[in-house]
Amino acid sequence: MAKLHKLPTRAFGAEPGIPDIARLSAWIAEHRGTLADITTYQLHQSLAPQLEAGIGHPCAGGKFVADRIRASLPGVANGRAVDEVTVNPEAIIEDAAGIVVQKRNCWCALPAPHVLGLTDGYYCDDEEWSDALTRAYCTITRAMRDIGIAGHVLICDKADEMEITALVQKNVFFFQPYADRKAFEILLEYQRQIAVYPKQLETVFSLTDEYDLRKIFLVDADAEAIRLALTHLDPDQVSVGGYCRDEDSEYWKNLVDVAVYTR
Repeated sequence: MAKLHKLPTRAFGAEPGIPDIARLSAWIAEHRGTLADITTYQLHQSLAPQLEAGIGHPCAGGKFVADRIRASLPGVANGRAVDEVTVNPEAIIEDAAGIVVQKRNCWCALPAPHVLGLTDGYYCDDEEWSDALTRAYCTITRAMRDIGIAGHVLICDKADEMEITALVQKNVFFFQPYADRKAFEILLEYQRQIAVYPKQLETVFSLTDEYDLRKIFLVDADAEAIRLALTHLDPDQVSVGGYCRDEDSEYWKNLVDVAVYTR
């Protein structure tokens, strides 16, 4: 008789909505004495539903952290580099500390450097500009890990090879929602684990003769996607992933419920 087995669950961040003024003001008042603003509120709200649902590998943050990162780069003004790009990590360190209070050894999602939408008015060289941004990200992620963040998801709009080459490592994972075949080729060149939506599964599996795929995270999985993944990979190579981009209060609970298979 077939048995029901659970699959691991992993979050890749979330994008909480902007609260109304009354709700945000009340939350800030409750957290007086610490850094408390709309970003810290969203960080808290991105993580709390994951913990309540029992996500195995939770991840605070999302693209919304872009405002915090831009504000932490003294060489940038009005979205444009006007001086050497350095990092003032004070607010980011406080953000990391707040996440760790909620959940020890938690991951944090950040927008990849190109998602910040910054332009170069100082270096006047594409490689130097990219290098400056990736160095800043190394400083940011290191500062957060020193506080207790376990690792980072970098959410991409495109697979930027210069960024990936400079930043990918064991505790930095690149995630491009709805990537195309070319993006998957670039991602698989540098990381052996990939996050993929059900409609992208066939594309990813068509690349396994060329690239070494060791683990797949099925984002917003359904039973059919899990079945298909398990025809190509062993159960210990398949996890169910989530990236909540709306105000669905049941999103993470539903993700845990679907993370099963029979065998």
